[in-house]
Amino acid sequence: MAVKNRFAELLPEITEWRHDFHQHPELLFDVQRTAARVAELCREFGCDDVVCGIGRTGVVAVIKGKSDTSGRVVGLRADMDALPIIEQTGLDYASKTPGKMHACGHDGHTAMLLGAAKYLAETRNFDGTAVMIFQPAEEGGGGGREMVADGMMDRFGIQEVYGMHNMPGIPVGQFAIRAGAMMAAADTIEIVVTGKGGHAAKPHDCIDTTLVAAHLIVALQTIASRGVDPLKQVVVSVCVVETDSTAHNVIPQVVKLKGTVRTMDFAVQDFVERRINEIAAGTAMAFGAKAEVTYSRGYPVTVNAEENTRFAAEVAQAVSGKVDTDIPPLMGAEDFSYMLLERPGAYIFMGNGDTAMVHHPAYNFDDDAIPFGSSWYAGMVESRMPSA
Repeated sequence: MAVKNRFAELLPEITEWRHDFHQHPELLFDVQRTAARVAELCREFGCDDVVCGIGRTGVVAVIKGKSDTSGRVVGLRADMDALPIIEQTGLDYASKTPGKMHACGHDGHTAMLLGAAKYLAETRNFDGTAVMIFQPAEEGGGGGREMVADGMMDRFGIQEVYGMHNMPGIPVGQFAIRAGAMMAAADTIEIVVTGKGGHAAKPHDCIDTTLVAAHLIVALQTIASRGVDPLKQVVVSVCVVETDSTAHNVIPQVVKLKGTVRTMDFAVQDFVERRINEIAAGTAMAFGAKAEVTYSRGYPVTVNAEENTRFAAEVAQAVSGKVDTDIPPLMGAEDFSYMLLERPGAYIFMGNGDTAMVHHPAYNFDDDAIPFGSSWYAGMVESRMPSA
Protein backbone atom coordinates (compact mmCIF):
# COMPACT_ATOMS: atom_id res chain seq x y z
CA MET A 1 0.00 0.00 0.00
CA ALA A 2 2.65 2.53 1.16
CA VAL A 3 1.86 6.23 1.37
CA LYS A 4 -0.67 7.00 -1.32
CA ASN A 5 0.58 9.27 -4.11
CA ARG A 6 -2.66 11.20 -3.97
CA PHE A 7 -1.79 12.47 -0.49
CA ALA A 8 1.54 13.77 -1.71
CA GLU A 9 -0.45 15.76 -4.26
CA LEU A 10 -2.95 16.89 -1.63
CA LEU A 11 -0.31 17.76 0.98
CA PRO A 12 -0.26 21.54 0.29
CA GLU A 13 -4.06 21.68 0.49
CA ILE A 14 -4.31 19.55 3.65
CA THR A 15 -1.52 21.60 5.24
CA GLU A 16 -3.42 24.78 4.44
CA TRP A 17 -6.48 23.39 6.26
CA ARG A 18 -4.29 22.44 9.20
CA HIS A 19 -2.69 25.88 9.46
CA ASP A 20 -6.11 27.53 9.29
CA PHE A 21 -7.38 25.39 12.17
CA HIS A 22 -4.17 26.13 14.07
CA GLN A 23 -4.65 29.89 13.75
CA HIS A 24 -8.23 29.65 15.02
CA PRO A 25 -8.21 27.26 18.00
CA GLU A 26 -11.43 26.58 19.86
CA LEU A 27 -12.02 24.87 23.21
CA LEU A 28 -14.15 21.92 24.28
CA PHE A 29 -17.63 22.05 22.70
CA ASP A 30 -17.21 25.63 21.49
CA VAL A 31 -15.82 24.55 18.11
CA GLN A 32 -18.42 26.17 15.87
CA ARG A 33 -15.94 27.65 13.39
CA THR A 34 -13.95 24.44 13.09
CA ALA A 35 -17.04 22.27 12.78
CA ALA A 36 -18.57 24.57 10.19
CA ARG A 37 -15.40 24.45 8.09
CA VAL A 38 -15.22 20.66 8.41
CA ALA A 39 -18.83 20.32 7.29
CA GLU A 40 -18.29 22.74 4.41
CA LEU A 41 -15.29 20.79 3.13
CA CYS A 42 -17.02 17.42 3.46
CA ARG A 43 -19.93 18.72 1.38
CA GLU A 44 -17.48 20.05 -1.23
CA PHE A 45 -15.85 16.60 -1.37
CA GLY A 46 -19.23 15.09 -2.27
CA CYS A 47 -19.77 13.05 0.89
CA ASP A 48 -23.13 11.30 0.75
CA ASP A 49 -24.34 12.74 4.04
CA VAL A 50 -22.96 15.40 6.37
CA VAL A 51 -24.63 15.79 9.75
CA CYS A 52 -23.76 18.50 12.26
CA GLY A 53 -24.63 18.77 15.95
CA ILE A 54 -23.87 15.19 16.95
CA GLY A 55 -22.70 15.32 20.56
CA ARG A 56 -23.53 19.06 20.59
CA THR A 57 -20.99 20.25 18.01
CA GLY A 58 -19.61 17.11 16.39
CA VAL A 59 -19.73 16.47 12.64
CA VAL A 60 -20.31 13.10 10.96
CA ALA A 61 -19.74 12.59 7.24
CA VAL A 62 -20.80 9.43 5.41
CA ILE A 63 -19.06 8.10 2.29
CA LYS A 64 -20.44 5.10 0.45
CA GLY A 65 -18.19 2.79 -1.54
CA LYS A 66 -18.72 1.73 -5.15
CA SER A 67 -20.56 -1.31 -3.80
CA ASP A 68 -22.02 -2.51 -0.53
CA THR A 69 -22.21 -6.28 -0.68
CA SER A 70 -20.38 -6.58 2.65
CA GLY A 71 -22.76 -4.37 4.60
CA ARG A 72 -19.78 -3.31 6.67
CA VAL A 73 -19.57 0.17 8.22
CA VAL A 74 -16.25 1.46 9.52
CA GLY A 75 -15.93 4.60 11.64
CA LEU A 76 -12.83 6.82 11.70
CA ARG A 77 -12.48 9.50 14.35
CA ALA A 78 -10.49 12.74 14.69
CA ASP A 79 -10.75 15.31 17.50
CA MET A 80 -11.16 19.03 16.82
CA ASP A 81 -10.63 20.99 20.06
CA ALA A 82 -7.60 22.91 21.32
CA LEU A 83 -6.21 23.75 24.78
CA PRO A 84 -6.21 26.86 27.02
CA ILE A 85 -2.46 27.45 26.54
CA ILE A 86 -0.54 30.54 25.43
CA GLU A 87 1.37 29.52 22.30
CA GLN A 88 5.14 29.93 22.27
CA THR A 89 6.10 28.49 18.88
CA GLY A 90 6.83 31.68 16.96
CA LEU A 91 5.20 30.18 13.87
CA ASP A 92 3.91 32.46 11.15
CA TYR A 93 0.59 30.64 11.46
CA ALA A 94 0.50 30.72 15.28
CA SER A 95 -2.76 31.06 17.16
CA LYS A 96 -4.59 34.33 16.64
CA THR A 97 -6.68 33.75 19.77
CA PRO A 98 -4.88 34.74 22.99
CA GLY A 99 -4.79 31.96 25.57
CA LYS A 100 -5.85 29.22 23.18
CA MET A 101 -3.59 26.88 21.21
CA HIS A 102 -3.63 23.61 19.31
CA ALA A 103 -1.02 22.15 21.64
CA CYS A 104 -2.08 18.54 21.16
CA GLY A 105 -2.21 18.29 17.38
CA HIS A 106 -5.96 17.97 16.97
CA ASP A 107 -5.67 20.42 14.09
CA GLY A 108 -3.47 17.82 12.39
CA HIS A 109 -5.83 14.96 13.20
CA THR A 110 -8.80 16.84 11.74
CA ALA A 111 -6.87 17.85 8.62
CA MET A 112 -5.63 14.29 8.01
CA LEU A 113 -9.12 12.82 8.31
CA LEU A 114 -10.41 15.51 5.95
CA GLY A 115 -7.68 14.50 3.50
CA ALA A 116 -8.79 10.88 3.75
CA ALA A 117 -12.43 11.93 3.27
CA LYS A 118 -11.56 13.85 0.09
CA TYR A 119 -9.64 10.89 -1.31
CA LEU A 120 -12.32 8.32 -0.40
CA ALA A 121 -15.08 10.48 -1.86
CA GLU A 122 -13.07 10.74 -5.09
CA THR A 123 -12.17 7.08 -5.45
CA ARG A 124 -14.83 5.12 -3.50
CA ASN A 125 -12.66 2.07 -4.04
CA PHE A 126 -14.23 0.04 -1.27
CA ASP A 127 -17.24 -2.18 -0.56
CA GLY A 128 -19.23 -0.75 2.33
CA THR A 129 -19.64 2.55 4.13
CA ALA A 130 -17.05 4.82 5.73
CA VAL A 131 -18.13 7.17 8.52
CA MET A 132 -15.88 10.15 9.27
CA ILE A 133 -16.28 11.28 12.89
CA PHE A 134 -15.09 14.78 13.82
CA GLN A 135 -15.36 15.05 17.59
CA PRO A 136 -15.40 18.08 19.90
CA ALA A 137 -14.25 18.30 23.52
CA GLU A 138 -11.63 15.61 23.86
CA GLU A 139 -9.58 17.78 26.21
CA GLY A 140 -11.65 17.15 29.32
CA GLY A 141 -15.18 17.67 28.03
CA GLY A 142 -16.02 14.09 27.11
CA GLY A 143 -17.12 14.81 23.56
CA GLY A 144 -16.72 11.15 22.68
CA ARG A 145 -19.17 10.25 25.43
CA GLU A 146 -21.63 12.87 24.17
CA MET A 147 -21.49 11.65 20.57
CA VAL A 148 -22.14 8.10 21.72
CA ALA A 149 -24.96 9.24 24.00
CA ASP A 150 -26.46 11.05 21.01
CA GLY A 151 -26.95 7.67 19.34
CA MET A 152 -24.16 8.05 16.78
CA MET A 153 -23.21 4.38 16.62
CA ASP A 154 -26.73 3.13 15.90
CA ARG A 155 -27.79 6.09 13.77
CA PHE A 156 -24.95 5.58 11.29
CA GLY A 157 -24.72 1.80 11.72
CA ILE A 158 -21.08 1.91 12.83
CA GLN A 159 -19.77 -1.61 13.43
CA GLU A 160 -16.16 -0.87 14.34
CA VAL A 161 -14.28 2.35 15.05
CA TYR A 162 -10.67 3.53 14.83
CA GLY A 163 -8.80 6.56 16.12
CA MET A 164 -5.29 7.98 15.86
CA HIS A 165 -3.11 10.42 17.78
CA ASN A 166 0.25 11.94 16.95
CA MET A 167 3.09 11.22 19.38
CA PRO A 168 6.26 13.31 19.75
CA GLY A 169 9.31 11.13 20.28
CA ILE A 170 8.24 8.60 17.66
CA PRO A 171 9.86 9.38 14.28
CA VAL A 172 7.62 10.71 11.52
CA GLY A 173 6.51 7.81 9.35
CA GLN A 174 6.32 5.30 12.19
CA PHE A 175 3.36 3.97 14.15
CA ALA A 176 2.87 2.37 17.57
CA ILE A 177 0.02 0.36 19.05
CA ARG A 178 -0.77 -2.41 21.50
CA ALA A 179 -3.70 -4.76 22.08
CA GLY A 180 -5.64 -4.48 25.32
CA ALA A 181 -5.38 -1.53 27.70
CA MET A 182 -3.64 1.26 25.80
CA MET A 183 -4.34 4.35 27.91
CA ALA A 184 -5.52 4.81 31.48
CA ALA A 185 -8.78 5.72 33.09
CA ALA A 186 -8.54 9.24 34.55
CA ASP A 187 -10.55 9.90 37.70
CA THR A 188 -10.52 12.89 40.05
CA ILE A 189 -10.62 12.98 43.83
CA GLU A 190 -11.56 15.73 46.24
CA ILE A 191 -11.25 15.19 49.97
CA VAL A 192 -12.53 17.77 52.45
CA VAL A 193 -11.01 17.36 55.91
CA THR A 194 -12.87 19.13 58.70
CA GLY A 195 -11.42 19.53 62.17
CA LYS A 196 -11.36 22.29 64.75
CA GLY A 197 -9.57 25.47 63.85
CA GLY A 198 -7.84 27.75 66.30
CA HIS A 199 -4.65 29.53 67.30
CA ALA A 200 -1.46 27.84 66.15
CA ALA A 201 0.06 28.46 69.59
CA LYS A 202 -2.64 26.29 71.18
CA PRO A 203 -2.73 23.13 69.03
CA HIS A 204 -4.05 21.13 71.98
CA ASP A 205 -7.28 23.11 71.74
CA CYS A 206 -7.63 22.26 68.03
CA ILE A 207 -8.02 19.32 65.71
CA ASP A 208 -5.24 20.11 63.26
CA THR A 209 -6.56 19.55 59.74
CA THR A 210 -3.17 20.20 58.12
CA LEU A 211 -1.69 17.35 60.16
CA VAL A 212 -4.58 15.08 59.19
CA ALA A 213 -4.14 16.07 55.53
CA ALA A 214 -0.41 15.34 55.67
CA HIS A 215 -0.99 11.86 57.11
CA LEU A 216 -3.72 11.28 54.56
CA ILE A 217 -1.47 12.20 51.62
CA VAL A 218 1.13 9.68 52.81
CA ALA A 219 -1.44 6.99 53.56
CA LEU A 220 -2.97 7.24 50.10
CA GLN A 221 0.36 6.19 48.58
CA THR A 222 0.00 2.78 50.23
CA ILE A 223 -2.74 2.00 47.73
CA ALA A 224 -0.16 1.68 44.96
CA SER A 225 2.72 0.38 47.11
CA ARG A 226 0.83 -2.12 49.26
CA GLY A 227 -2.74 -2.49 48.02
CA VAL A 228 -2.46 -3.27 44.31
CA ASP A 229 -0.59 -6.07 42.55
CA PRO A 230 2.80 -4.58 41.57
CA LEU A 231 2.28 -5.90 38.03
CA LYS A 232 -0.80 -3.69 37.62
CA GLN A 233 -0.55 0.04 36.96
CA VAL A 234 -2.02 2.61 39.32
CA VAL A 235 -1.21 6.24 40.12
CA VAL A 236 -2.71 8.18 43.02
CA SER A 237 -1.52 11.79 43.00
CA VAL A 238 -2.61 14.53 45.40
CA CYS A 239 -1.89 17.71 43.48
CA VAL A 240 -3.67 20.48 45.38
CA VAL A 241 -3.83 21.36 49.08
CA GLU A 242 -6.13 24.24 50.03
CA THR A 243 -6.91 25.62 53.48
CA ASP A 244 -9.56 28.07 54.61
CA SER A 245 -6.85 30.28 56.09
CA THR A 246 -3.66 31.86 54.77
CA ALA A 247 -2.44 33.17 58.10
CA HIS A 248 0.85 31.81 59.49
CA ASN A 249 -0.59 31.48 63.00
CA VAL A 250 -3.97 29.87 62.33
CA ILE A 251 -4.78 26.17 62.33
CA PRO A 252 -7.45 25.95 59.64
CA GLN A 253 -10.88 24.51 60.22
CA VAL A 254 -10.97 22.93 56.78
CA VAL A 255 -8.35 21.54 54.39
CA LYS A 256 -9.26 20.45 50.87
CA LEU A 257 -7.18 17.96 48.88
CA LYS A 258 -7.54 17.48 45.12
CA GLY A 259 -5.88 14.95 42.88
CA THR A 260 -6.10 12.32 40.19
CA VAL A 261 -6.24 8.53 39.98
CA ARG A 262 -5.00 6.66 36.91
CA THR A 263 -5.70 2.95 36.41
CA MET A 264 -5.52 0.48 33.53
CA ASP A 265 -7.95 -2.12 34.87
CA PHE A 266 -11.64 -1.77 35.75
CA ALA A 267 -11.31 -3.99 38.86
CA VAL A 268 -8.33 -1.97 40.09
CA GLN A 269 -10.31 1.21 39.51
CA ASP A 270 -13.12 -0.11 41.75
CA PHE A 271 -10.61 -1.15 44.42
CA VAL A 272 -8.84 2.23 44.45
CA GLU A 273 -12.10 4.14 44.81
CA ARG A 274 -13.12 1.99 47.78
CA ARG A 275 -9.72 2.25 49.48
CA ILE A 276 -9.55 6.04 49.14
CA ASN A 277 -12.86 6.29 50.98
CA GLU A 278 -11.72 3.86 53.67
CA ILE A 279 -8.30 5.48 54.19
CA ALA A 280 -9.74 8.99 54.30
CA ALA A 281 -12.40 8.07 56.84
CA GLY A 282 -10.03 6.01 59.00
CA THR A 283 -7.18 8.51 59.01
CA ALA A 284 -9.47 11.40 59.85
CA MET A 285 -11.19 9.46 62.62
CA ALA A 286 -7.83 8.59 64.20
CA PHE A 287 -7.26 12.32 64.78
CA GLY A 288 -10.84 13.18 65.71
CA ALA A 289 -11.54 14.85 62.37
CA LYS A 290 -13.91 14.09 59.52
CA ALA A 291 -13.17 13.51 55.85
CA GLU A 292 -15.64 13.70 52.99
CA VAL A 293 -14.53 12.13 49.70
CA THR A 294 -15.87 12.98 46.26
CA TYR A 295 -14.60 10.44 43.73
CA SER A 296 -15.50 11.34 40.15
CA ARG A 297 -14.92 8.90 37.33
CA GLY A 298 -13.53 10.46 34.18
CA TYR A 299 -12.48 8.91 30.90
CA PRO A 300 -12.51 5.09 31.03
CA VAL A 301 -9.59 2.84 30.15
CA THR A 302 -8.89 2.87 26.41
CA VAL A 303 -8.98 -0.81 25.44
CA ASN A 304 -7.99 -1.97 21.97
CA ALA A 305 -9.73 -5.13 20.72
CA GLU A 306 -7.19 -7.75 19.71
CA GLU A 307 -8.44 -8.48 16.18
CA ASN A 308 -8.93 -4.81 15.35
CA THR A 309 -5.52 -3.95 16.75
CA ARG A 310 -3.89 -6.54 14.54
CA PHE A 311 -5.68 -5.12 11.51
CA ALA A 312 -4.78 -1.52 12.37
CA ALA A 313 -1.15 -2.56 12.74
CA GLU A 314 -1.19 -4.37 9.39
CA VAL A 315 -2.46 -1.25 7.64
CA ALA A 316 0.16 0.89 9.41
CA GLN A 317 2.85 -1.60 8.38
CA ALA A 318 1.68 -1.38 4.78
CA VAL A 319 1.79 2.43 4.92
CA SER A 320 5.15 2.92 6.63
CA GLY A 321 6.86 -0.43 7.14
CA LYS A 322 7.65 0.59 10.73
CA VAL A 323 5.18 -0.32 13.47
CA ASP A 324 5.79 -1.04 17.16
CA THR A 325 3.02 -3.46 18.12
CA ASP A 326 3.94 -3.61 21.82
CA ILE A 327 4.25 -0.01 22.94
CA PRO A 328 4.04 0.29 26.74
CA PRO A 329 0.64 1.49 27.97
CA LEU A 330 0.40 5.19 28.85
CA MET A 331 -1.13 6.65 32.01
CA GLY A 332 -2.61 9.52 30.04
CA ALA A 333 -6.32 9.30 29.19
CA GLU A 334 -8.35 9.53 25.99
CA ASP A 335 -12.09 9.85 25.54
CA PHE A 336 -12.04 7.71 22.39
CA SER A 337 -12.44 5.08 25.12
CA TYR A 338 -16.18 5.78 25.16
CA MET A 339 -16.45 4.78 21.51
CA LEU A 340 -14.43 1.61 22.15
CA LEU A 341 -16.84 0.68 24.94
CA GLU A 342 -19.63 0.71 22.35
CA ARG A 343 -17.90 -0.91 19.39
CA PRO A 344 -14.74 -2.96 18.83
CA GLY A 345 -11.86 -1.03 17.38
CA ALA A 346 -8.39 0.30 18.04
CA TYR A 347 -6.42 3.44 18.78
CA ILE A 348 -2.97 3.97 17.26
CA PHE A 349 -0.12 6.44 17.70
CA MET A 350 1.58 8.09 14.73
CA GLY A 351 5.07 9.59 14.94
CA ASN A 352 5.40 13.36 15.22
CA GLY A 353 9.18 13.53 15.37
CA ASP A 354 11.45 15.42 17.71
CA THR A 355 9.20 18.23 18.94
CA ALA A 356 7.98 19.41 22.33
CA MET A 357 5.56 17.01 24.02
CA VAL A 358 1.84 17.53 23.57
CA HIS A 359 0.27 20.10 25.94
CA HIS A 360 3.49 22.15 25.88
CA PRO A 361 3.36 25.77 24.62
CA ALA A 362 6.18 25.06 22.14
CA TYR A 363 4.55 21.93 20.68
CA ASN A 364 3.78 21.81 16.96
CA PHE A 365 2.31 19.21 14.66
CA ASP A 366 4.73 18.07 11.93
CA ASP A 367 3.11 18.55 8.51
CA ASP A 368 5.41 15.90 7.04
CA ALA A 369 3.35 13.35 8.99
CA ILE A 370 0.15 14.21 7.10
CA PRO A 371 0.56 11.75 4.17
CA PHE A 372 1.19 8.90 6.61
CA GLY A 373 -1.85 9.69 8.74
CA SER A 374 -4.21 10.26 5.82
CA SER A 375 -2.93 7.08 4.15
CA TRP A 376 -3.61 5.10 7.31
CA TYR A 377 -7.14 6.47 7.63
CA ALA A 378 -7.90 5.71 3.98
CA GLY A 379 -6.14 2.36 4.17
CA MET A 380 -8.33 1.30 7.09
CA VAL A 381 -11.36 1.74 4.85
CA GLU A 382 -10.00 0.21 1.65
CA SER A 383 -8.34 -2.76 3.37
CA ARG A 384 -11.15 -3.46 5.84
CA MET A 385 -13.76 -3.21 3.08
CA PRO A 386 -12.01 -4.27 -0.15
CA SER A 387 -13.92 -3.75 -3.37
CA ALA A 388 -16.05 -6.70 -4.36
